Amino acid sequence: MSSYISAADLGIRVTADDEQSLFKWLLASFLFGKRIGQKVAAATWRVLVEVHGLDTPRKLCGCTHAQLVRMLGEGGYARYDESTAARLSLLCRMLLEQYQGRVLGIFEAAGSREDFERRLREFKGIGPVTVGIFMREAGPALFRS
Repeated sequence: MSSYISAADLGIRVTADDEQSLFKWLLASFLFGKRIGQKVAAATWRVLVEVHGLDTPRKLCGCTHAQLVRMLGEGGYARYDESTAARLSLLCRMLLEQYQGRVLGIFEAAGSREDFERRLREFKGIGPVTVGIFMREAGPALFRS
């Protein structure tokens, strides 16, 4: 058994032609990238995606800050709920405004894997740890050699 929770553990099959799987994994990676336990991050992801159906940037952007804070709390993500709620809102807004609400929009705009990773790091709340988590599974799907 691996020491980290994978996309498959969350029921996500990350493929290069499946925008929804890429967004779900980006959202999971965003939560896993914070200083919080993986089980709490996974439970919070399940609350957001499976319980509340927030599986697209547009749906996520439709939530108020208070609603996001409450949902993060439902998953046990209480320590960083305020800042995480704000950054999730920024994440989905930036995806919608700059990349047509698509992770594949980032991929299409990027000239290389390095450029793709740089573009990911431009999202507030996404740093090297989150990029590493996301690329662990999305990288091989998107950047086949």
